[in-house]
Amino acid sequence: MTGDVKKRPAEEPAGGLSKPRQGRAVNVELRSLAVAAVVEEGMDAAASARRFGLGRSAVQRWVAQFREHGHVRPGRQGGCKPSRIEPEREWIFRILKARPGLTVLGLRDALAAEGLSFGRTTVHRFLVRHRPDRNCRYNGWRRKRKAGR
Repeated sequence: MTGDVKKRPAEEPAGGLSKPRQGRAVNVELRSLAVAAVVEEGMDAAASARRFGLGRSAVQRWVAQFREHGHVRPGRQGGCKPSRIEPEREWIFRILKARPGLTVLGLRDALAAEGLSFGRTTVHRFLVRHRPDRNCRYNGWRRKRKAGR
């Protein structure tokens, strides 16, 4: 009968909690318990992390967040970064006005000559965003097709 009993691995935390996989979200309740163990019980972050099956650095981060903001709710993730090309909007329009038949690659090269480095896709998306008339087609902005296609 004793051969059928499975032993719990030594690295499994107390309470039967398994260690979450790296990069997984941890709910606010578990964050709160880990932070309370540090703040109220005087436990260090490493011990709290072991108790709840969490990462030490995550617990340290949540304790710092709690002390600074008074909560352990996760912040917003992702989101849009401001485009690096937007501040150059007026300059780009001046270049296009001076050279109306310029292609996306031509515009990218003209900007590079001025010390501004952007990828082809970035330049193309900028031009699509700033078309004055959405129904109008700017053939110069599109990549020119090779003959036979």
